[in-house]
Amino acid sequence: MRKYLFVVGFLIFKSLSFANDVSWEEISRGNLDLGAVYTEKSDQGIIYFGSRKGVFKSEDAGESYRNILSIKGDNKKINYLTADSKDASCLYAATGGGLFYSDDKGRHWQKVFRGKDYLENECTSIAVLPSAIYLGTKAGLFYSSDHGRSWHRCAGKLGNAGILSIAYGGKGQGAIYAACVEGVFRTTSNGEVWEKIFTAYPTEGENGIEAFAEDNESETQHSTINFITIDPIDQSNVYLTTSRGIEMSKDMGATWETLPDYGLLSRDVRFLLVADKSRVYAATKSGIFEFLCERWQEISFGLSAQEIRSLAMDNQGNLYAACDNGLFKADFRQLSSVRGNNNLELYYKDEPPINVIQRAAAKYAEVEPEKIIEWRKNAAKKALLPQLSIGVNRNVTDLWHWETGSSTRAGDDVLVPGNDAIGWDVTLSWDLGDIIWNNDQTSIDVRSRLMVQLRDDILDEVTKLYFERIRVKMELNNLGIEERKKRLEKELRLQELTASLDALTGGFFSQRLKDKT
Repeated sequence: MRKYLFVVGFLIFKSLSFANDVSWEEISRGNLDLGAVYTEKSDQGIIYFGSRKGVFKSEDAGESYRNILSIKGDNKKINYLTADSKDASCLYAATGGGLFYSDDKGRHWQKVFRGKDYLENECTSIAVLPSAIYLGTKAGLFYSSDHGRSWHRCAGKLGNAGILSIAYGGKGQGAIYAACVEGVFRTTSNGEVWEKIFTAYPTEGENGIEAFAEDNESETQHSTINFITIDPIDQSNVYLTTSRGIEMSKDMGATWETLPDYGLLSRDVRFLLVADKSRVYAATKSGIFEFLCERWQEISFGLSAQEIRSLAMDNQGNLYAACDNGLFKADFRQLSSVRGNNNLELYYKDEPPINVIQRAAAKYAEVEPEKIIEWRKNAAKKALLPQLSIGVNRNVTDLWHWETGSSTRAGDDVLVPGNDAIGWDVTLSWDLGDIIWNNDQTSIDVRSRLMVQLRDDILDEVTKLYFERIRVKMELNNLGIEERKKRLEKELRLQELTASLDALTGGFFSQRLKDKT
């Protein structure tokens, strides 16, 4: 098992060590403060992005742009860009000044939604269905069944809640998901009935542990949800990003599980892109990360941006990032497929071998395989020892008796003590059948299964932490001197991984590092 975990860990590390070769190109041509990006799947040369100056379009893969929509008013921010899945010429722009629509790929626009106040006017997300359009605003969820000519407020809590994100898979009449400040709601009946499937309010539970509560009206509490999206391949898979990490549901929101956060420098995930072949990319304050082999690998080295707000991928596998200082493009086809072994040896040079650390962790947790073997040997030896029993028998029949005789002699007809007779015996017995099997073997089997499971969990954790630490060392080595903030984050992560390995080995890992140096 330890050999297997080592091989798996090494292959994970080997497969992830190439992401440092991702190069990013700034293609926004001087446009800054971007809020959204959208690529047309049928034509890799068409790119849309939104900034505070409006919506821009490129028809030559980012070589040039033209402004196709300008927003009037105080809030000119572009929050979301999308197109009708059935007709790519129908574009929608959710902005701080209402919802805009174009049916000719951006040549002409019309405002199809205007809120009553600034909160309603702040459009955050949109889902285009064959039968209706759902629009999220900071003052509620709205829908239109006539292509935006008239709008209706959704009933219930969603009608007045601040909508953060809407997700719709685009296939048939599937489920619609709306994430708001109270949690996530789902409808499978075209909006007639919405059910709550995830609660967003954090509360303090027992022993001060933070938990999620169903009903909490405290205005001081805030939503931890940032974004929701659906896997385009398997629409049963729903992803929810929060300030505490990423939640995933494989059954359309019925149950949720937290994705591993190995490799994430920040669990506050702002945006998530699920591309073709179910590849997952997360945008955090610290960078862009790809989920691969149950861990996250940073792919944003060389991306000079402070805030990443939106991601998109075209049909050629190019990844686009809308950031505070422009639009950036990464071509994943340029990744190197092979790295020299000499480079890897440099990072292993000062590290103790993984199998040594695994043995130290098993020993510290007292889950070594030798312990089970010793149990079985002792159980077999027990059958060779006899069962010892000792018995004691005390004869008290003549302990007291009457002395009889002449009535004139002193001491006659009185009760006098006699002899105290005590007998004892020792018995030795063997059950030779116990040599083949005894009841202790059953107890050992149960305990050994539990111990093997615990040992596998510990070794799996040690293997992941070990190779995660190697990878962070590589990333540190590839950072430039000017990337001081990211370097500090990586160094802190390296110390955190070292401390975790020390906790699993009783300080053995750090001691071996000192011995190596």
